[in-house]
Amino acid sequence: MALDKKVLSILPSPLREKVIESSVLHHFPKGTEILREEQYVKGVPLVISGLVKVYSRFDDKELLLYYIEPSQSCVMTFYAALKNTPSKVFACTEEDTEILLIPVELLPVWMREFPDFNELFFNQFNLRYVELLDTIGHLLLDKMDKRLYEHLRKKSQLMNENPIKMSHSQLANELGTVREVITRVLKKLENDEKIEQTSEGIKIMGDL
Repeated sequence: MALDKKVLSILPSPLREKVIESSVLHHFPKGTEILREEQYVKGVPLVISGLVKVYSRFDDKELLLYYIEPSQSCVMTFYAALKNTPSKVFACTEEDTEILLIPVELLPVWMREFPDFNELFFNQFNLRYVELLDTIGHLLLDKMDKRLYEHLRKKSQLMNENPIKMSHSQLANELGTVREVITRVLKKLENDEKIEQTSEGIKIMGDL
């Protein structure tokens, strides 16, 4: 496997070699759905490059849960794989992405042999828990204009793009609202000179 080992520096050397030997590197184009709800997990993803969006669906509306960045994995997928239960989430690539898929059958073995492997996913659980609390705080306390602006800023930073190309419908799905609300709030943000809507996308004004 042609893989830069520096990408897996989060793992101790002996485990890193086993992961490289036993896992499969896949390339997924932008917009690829790599996991569906109720699907059984065959491999736990470790993102090498790119960005993955993890979300749930309720009444045909999406609820963004978190993003998986390089050197990160998916705790929901890890749990489903470990317990052999169907996935409760969807996952889709936000840009061209390389993912190392760790075989499910090796998880119990490596968890016993390598304590650092457990720590990797404990850290991921903690990260997602903090993000979840932050999301709940925004839902409870922030008005839609602040939520949308912060969401655009974060997305721009994650994708390293400004402007970012996103439809009003896509933003509505990710924030659990409707397109008409997003259109109205984007106009307000534009009037407040926080964003600029151009043919190239939504440009965030000021420092990111």
